[in-house]
Amino acid sequence: MNFELKQIFTAFMVLFAVIDIIGNTPLVIDLRKKVGHIQSGKAAIIAGGILIAFLFLGQSMLQLIGLDVYSFAVAGSFILFFIALEMILGITLYKEEETNPITASVFPLAFPLIAGPGSLTTLLSLRAEFEIQNIIIAVLLNVAVIYLVLKTSKRIEKFLGQNGISIIRKVFGVLLLAISVKLFAQNIKILFA
Repeated sequence: MNFELKQIFTAFMVLFAVIDIIGNTPLVIDLRKKVGHIQSGKAAIIAGGILIAFLFLGQSMLQLIGLDVYSFAVAGSFILFFIALEMILGITLYKEEETNPITASVFPLAFPLIAGPGSLTTLLSLRAEFEIQNIIIAVLLNVAVIYLVLKTSKRIEKFLGQNGISIIRKVFGVLLLAISVKLFAQNIKILFA
């Protein structure tokens, strides 16, 4: 096992930016208003389970349909690029579906808000360049942060305010944009080599 703090930190930050749980605090609060109680622990555990399962099974699923991790990483870089544009420009490219009050902790919170297309694509992209154990630690750290944010979402909103949340979203958007460009550049070279 080769644990590397730099890889863990980078993978954590990339996933943290993609999941954007701080930026999604207003959506979480809105969901709480619509459905009442949200089970923060259940949502975080289910999201973490989906992310880790996809980390292990995603590559096999790709091979089953004849794709490699590098092609998926290039496709993932486009998704990250568009997520970053949403964060920076304050636009919505992804249409959200109706909320079912009974399953709000699982859908849309755990999936697709936390463990959505962006984070799943990011995992396989990270797997192309990082050790799997470092990615797992990064996922678990993100799950812990997600749980804390869900549990304290009302206090976070009061503390940061709308402007604070907006600034954090834009900063992580710019970081994510740079990461998507790097991911594209690294993997496109391998595809054409």
